[in-house]
Amino acid sequence: MQVHDEPGHLIRRAQQLAVARFHEVHGRHVTPIQYAILRTLQECPGIDQVTLAQKIALDTSSSADIATRLEAKGWIERKVMPRRQRSLSLTPEGEDALLELQPGIELVYQAVLKNLDAAEQTEFMRLLRKLVQL
Repeated sequence: MQVHDEPGHLIRRAQQLAVARFHEVHGRHVTPIQYAILRTLQECPGIDQVTLAQKIALDTSSSADIATRLEAKGWIERKVMPRRQRSLSLTPEGEDALLELQPGIELVYQAVLKNLDAAEQTEFMRLLRKLVQL
């Protein structure tokens, strides 16, 4: 088997392409995982850090580190809950940052999927969701 026939290699390459397109459109002031956190907090305001980590498939220490960075930017607010958990919410600045990012997200996805026709894009997304068990 050649390296270009290995699923892990191709998945890694697809990730590289997606991240590169994200940075081409949005620059480097925000990362794809930071965007995922902002979107998740938009959908689930006030969730705790452990639940956030589970929702975006990230370990809790990494999600806590990223949350600290987003808090330093003024984009999220963390409040201490019982049992030392923290609830997370977008700030108005975080809402604004997310609004600025969202128009470019469609451009990122179009660039990533441009080599597939509409039916292939739909099937590809279906298979990705199945692969990651969504």
